[in-house]
Amino acid sequence: MSRHERRGGAPKELPRTGVIEMNGAKTLLQDLDDAIARGTDESRAKALWHATDILITGRYSDDEISMFGEVIGRLADEIEVAARAQLSELMSACDHAPLDVIEKLALDDEIEVAGPVLRDSTRLDEKMLVESAMTKGQSHLLAIAQRKSIGEAVTDVLVKRGDQEVVTSVARNEGARFSGSGLLHMVRRAEGDSILAEQLGLRKDVPRHIFQQLISKASEDVRRRLETERPEMMAQIQSSVTEVTGDLQSKFGPSSRSYFVAKRVVTTQYRQGNLNQDSISNYARQHRFDEVQIGLSLLSALPVDVIERAMMDRNREMILVLCKALDFSWDTTMSLLFLGAKDHLITARELHDNERDFGRLKIETSRSVLKFYQSRKTAADSASGGRQPELQVH
Repeated sequence: MSRHERRGGAPKELPRTGVIEMNGAKTLLQDLDDAIARGTDESRAKALWHATDILITGRYSDDEISMFGEVIGRLADEIEVAARAQLSELMSACDHAPLDVIEKLALDDEIEVAGPVLRDSTRLDEKMLVESAMTKGQSHLLAIAQRKSIGEAVTDVLVKRGDQEVVTSVARNEGARFSGSGLLHMVRRAEGDSILAEQLGLRKDVPRHIFQQLISKASEDVRRRLETERPEMMAQIQSSVTEVTGDLQSKFGPSSRSYFVAKRVVTTQYRQGNLNQDSISNYARQHRFDEVQIGLSLLSALPVDVIERAMMDRNREMILVLCKALDFSWDTTMSLLFLGAKDHLITARELHDNERDFGRLKIETSRSVLKFYQSRKTAADSASGGRQPELQVH
């Protein structure tokens, strides 16, 4: 059975040509327009499928495509849902479909009509996808979540408005791209949702600090599965929490005499309740590394070796999370970044990126990461029979 027969019988005598000159296209479209004005429902349907066939099989200028769009759009207003859905299937696969027709179909309230173009049409731009995602129901959002490629502006809406099925679908979609705030929103939604947590954890584009926040909130079952599926990422986290390599042992390390003097002074200050953000900031500006790492250890309840690693690591995520968890200002955080940087120098671009990342972090989620660091370190020490560092605060 031909496509025409399935659609109710477009007249066989009508030509199906690949190329029509501009004047010929205008004449054909004028005839179709006249058919709309004085024709029956049956003749309008035949005119629609004929115009659609001519458009799909031909090569036309933008002006000609626009004229086709006007005619097809008017005809589409006259047909029932099943026929509009069939039109949507055809238009979704056409890489030169008229934009006004595509937009009309994408914003149709019936998912049978909107679904094909929302899922597959390359003619839909990000603005139109956002409009649909902002105004339509969950079935429309699910169709968008299944596109081959989805930009950040669209996923931002999907993860906020979408239900569990939508959010899980977009998390599985390798062609979806997420903003930092979108990923953080996904982490919050993944709490208590093991399926979403696992799907998000399996994504290769999730940065380490987001992965850390996800793991800190995940169930033990999800953690075990991700340890199996993402051993490289889990190893990085474990390394950040429990390992200190020789390269990270600074000249200010615990073996130096200055370290023990600093420990006595800062510990006394802490016990008297005088150790705070201002103290840390002043120490950092004076390049007093010992006092800074000891003070941060006491304030964060993390061992000194972990603090040292965070300070010296070229990846600044851990120190940013630590400062946000302690509710430090950007000025104090910046002083710590300069202190830990090689030769105390940071490029303007790197500093700008760090400030942006710091601003996106949330205190609550950063504190969850901090608790995760503490629990992993404690578990590792217990398993190895090791003693907690002297400055560990409980």
